[in-house]
Amino acid sequence: MSQQPRVAVVLVSHDGAGWLPTVLDGLRAQTAPVDRVVAVDTGSVDGSLELVVDGLEGHLPVTSRRLPASAGFPDAVADALVTLDGPGAPEWLWLLHDDSTPAPGALAELLAAARTHPEAAILGPKLREWPSLRRLLEVGVTLSGTGRRETGLERGEYDQGQHDAVHEVFAVNSAGMLVRREVLAQLGGFDRALPIFGNDLDLGWRAAAAGLTTIVVPSAVVFHAEAAHRGVRRTPLTGRHTHFQERRAALFTLLANSRGVTLPLQAVRLLLGSLVRMVGLLCVRAVGEALDELAAAVSVLRHPGQIREARRRRAVTLRGLRGDEGPDRSRVRRLLAPWWLPYRHGLDFLGDLVAAATNQAADVAERRRAAAAERDADTAPPAARHRDEDEEFADSGWVVRFLTNPAAVATALVVLALLVGVRDVVGGISGGALSPAPEGVGDWWALVTEARHAVGFGSDLPAPAYVLPLALLGIPVGPSLLMSLLMALAAPVALWGAWRFLSVVARFLTPHGAPRWLLFWGSVTWALVPLVSGAWGGGRWGIVVAAAVLPWLAHAALGFADPDADHRWRAGWRTGLGLALMTAVAPTSWLVLAALIGVLLAVAVRLLPTEAKERSVWGPPVAALAVPLLVLVPWWLPSLFEGGFAATVLDIGRWPTAATSGWDLLAGRLADLGAPGWVGLVLPVLAVAALVPASSRVAVVVCWVVAAVTAVVGVPLAMTSVDLPGVASQQPGVGAVLLVLHGAWLTAAVIGGLSLHHLGQRPVPVQAGLALVALTGLAATAVGLVWFAGWGGEDGNDEADQPPSDVPVYMAQRAERAPDENGVLVLRGNVDDGVRYEVHRGDGPTVGEDEIAALTPEDPAVTEVISALVTAPDSDAVADLSRRGILYVVLAPPSDGEIAAGLDATSGLEQASAPRGTRAWQVSTAPEPLPDPTPWLRWLLLLVQLAAIPTLVVLALPPLRRNRDD
Repeated sequence: MSQQPRVAVVLVSHDGAGWLPTVLDGLRAQTAPVDRVVAVDTGSVDGSLELVVDGLEGHLPVTSRRLPASAGFPDAVADALVTLDGPGAPEWLWLLHDDSTPAPGALAELLAAARTHPEAAILGPKLREWPSLRRLLEVGVTLSGTGRRETGLERGEYDQGQHDAVHEVFAVNSAGMLVRREVLAQLGGFDRALPIFGNDLDLGWRAAAAGLTTIVVPSAVVFHAEAAHRGVRRTPLTGRHTHFQERRAALFTLLANSRGVTLPLQAVRLLLGSLVRMVGLLCVRAVGEALDELAAAVSVLRHPGQIREARRRRAVTLRGLRGDEGPDRSRVRRLLAPWWLPYRHGLDFLGDLVAAATNQAADVAERRRAAAAERDADTAPPAARHRDEDEEFADSGWVVRFLTNPAAVATALVVLALLVGVRDVVGGISGGALSPAPEGVGDWWALVTEARHAVGFGSDLPAPAYVLPLALLGIPVGPSLLMSLLMALAAPVALWGAWRFLSVVARFLTPHGAPRWLLFWGSVTWALVPLVSGAWGGGRWGIVVAAAVLPWLAHAALGFADPDADHRWRAGWRTGLGLALMTAVAPTSWLVLAALIGVLLAVAVRLLPTEAKERSVWGPPVAALAVPLLVLVPWWLPSLFEGGFAATVLDIGRWPTAATSGWDLLAGRLADLGAPGWVGLVLPVLAVAALVPASSRVAVVVCWVVAAVTAVVGVPLAMTSVDLPGVASQQPGVGAVLLVLHGAWLTAAVIGGLSLHHLGQRPVPVQAGLALVALTGLAATAVGLVWFAGWGGEDGNDEADQPPSDVPVYMAQRAERAPDENGVLVLRGNVDDGVRYEVHRGDGPTVGEDEIAALTPEDPAVTEVISALVTAPDSDAVADLSRRGILYVVLAPPSDGEIAAGLDATSGLEQASAPRGTRAWQVSTAPEPLPDPTPWLRWLLLLVQLAAIPTLVVLALPPLRRNRDD
């Protein structure tokens, strides 16, 4: 029989009196003999060292050592090594923390594994959580390329013997680590630069590089409280910033052990990764950890000398162990975490964040549903039976699950039909109210940042609010493709959002929710609302995009009903951001939502006066209204002072557009565009029919109140007009009114449709009437879908709707290269009837520029110059044009002979070639660029916007915190 190896226990303590009694019980209960115990205390003030000595006296020989509080775990182990040196030194050291208690057979299992695997230099136990005793913490550990401690375990995974095979690992935790004393001494012990965290990973890396084997023995179990990691215990070394110390240790370990040739790239990667992690932590409102993340990166990278010294020490140690063989890189590479693992974690985090951000209203409804009585399986409603069917096919392939799900198949067919209907977007789209997209996304960024735009003779009006989102979204795809994608995908996104919104509304009303057929009908109908209204065919892209945003905005607003105050505030920020986006593409949305929120608060004050006085009740809706004012301040505030405030009440796009009557709004049509009127009239009819069932009448009445308030806002908009400088008078935007009206009616119809579950309990005439109403709704939706797929895109979205251009091609091409200096002045009319003028710059009016041109007020000084040019032309007028960036003057057909003769004789103008019927001249003096005023005020507003958007996004996101158990 072989001699039992000598084992010394090194127990390190620091203010561990709360855990030590249990730890000592576990130590005394070990079935394997312990030669001696070295108790090293680092400045405890709770009598930890005395507790250890008294608890083991008479059971095990104890040597006590006391170090200052500034000493870390490596110092304590190094002191124990010195204490144990000399004759009779043990072969093995078993390291324990004062918050780690071993199971009775832990040491015996480790020693048995050491005999079975004589090549192992370091062995570690399975770590389970203390005090739960069942949750797994670590079964070996490794390190990712970003410094994340990887355990290979699921979050909160329970120990069921699934990881009980002995195997080689990168490193094991120092709590319960069994290490050969000579090996630990040869490796130089734990690195003193890592006093608390990460020293076990660093030791494992150095051991692997030296060709040594580290194994984990799952049959040996140690329970670990992780007091320092969880922030339960504060020490002078951890302070109040545990995350800072953990990240600093991880970055130091990576830089001190990585290959020298990759060190610069590794440093850059870790810095960029830290910035990304900081942004992610800010997104979940972990501001302290985000600052710790940045501080840790700065702390490590600002002291390159420490990294160099650490790498030198490792090189010396490695040469002493392996000579000229160099590090065992293949072993290290095999045991480190895969390179792709950080990216998977990032995708998982992003998915969790999106799910948590979009499920708040659903969680509220689920809590209501959980409070309801459990339904009997035999009487489960159709929605429940569908869920059971889904579970039945849970193990089948996704194709089988898809084909056996009628709702999924039907939705796919509808989306396909919608994409067929928007087939004209291929190759770019413009026409109607939609101007051509600019050549590059830089044109949009110029509109955002410039204080004065090269539109006409120059305009100080700000860029429309939607230009910034377009500029951001257009970076990867370009303007033309972006506009095509927006018009093509708006309907599917609207369908998806409507499904989520309607399903949550149904769960608010009944614990069973709505059947899938009803959700399918409601979401498809909503997706068709902007399409059959003629908004798509008429190029009114703002209404099309607003229809995709509205259900998500309404979904967020449902959070106002959450009983938790923090959830209500997040709903307010989330609703505000959605309203800001919707206001950017449909400006009157803010007026409609302001009226609705005003009525909501008035009703709350009337019905619940005590609760309504709480700031967490009235604050979130008010915040939702304030957010667009803050986020869109670079648009509406300059518009107020520059004479372009009419943009806040007009639908976006190219003007003029035909006026929409009240009858058109009722039928869901814009002017004479859209499907037959009876298709849109079905929704208000269904909303009226939804008032019949008494069980859902209150909710339907709420929908009608929303519709009524919206109509009150829409009446003055539909009955007035706004005089614009660049075009004829224009009706204020009613697109948002149409969407909210029909959204309210659709919601009422879906709520009323819930009563179709109980047709058998109603009199036959009522059954017949409800069935007829339902069939009418289905027929209208089907007709609308067929109409749009076949003819919906042909209303007005045609290139023929583009205004004619009288500018010769060579002039337009030169204007594209330098729009500030190569402007083309186009004159129309004659002296007797009056002369109209416009300026062509760049590639003509594009998305964003058309509204600036139409809203820019007439400049009297320019009008005076043009009058002088056509009545008594002289060189001074031509010089003035040159200073305003005009290179060519074009007299559009039919050209007035008197004007042409005067311009021919004007000094400073030279005749230029032009098509038949058109006269053209070139300014002989080189034009000057348009003046660019100091844009400090513009940049100040943009900085406010830049600070506001990420702050509000962070406030809107749920506090998804990293699990401290990972």
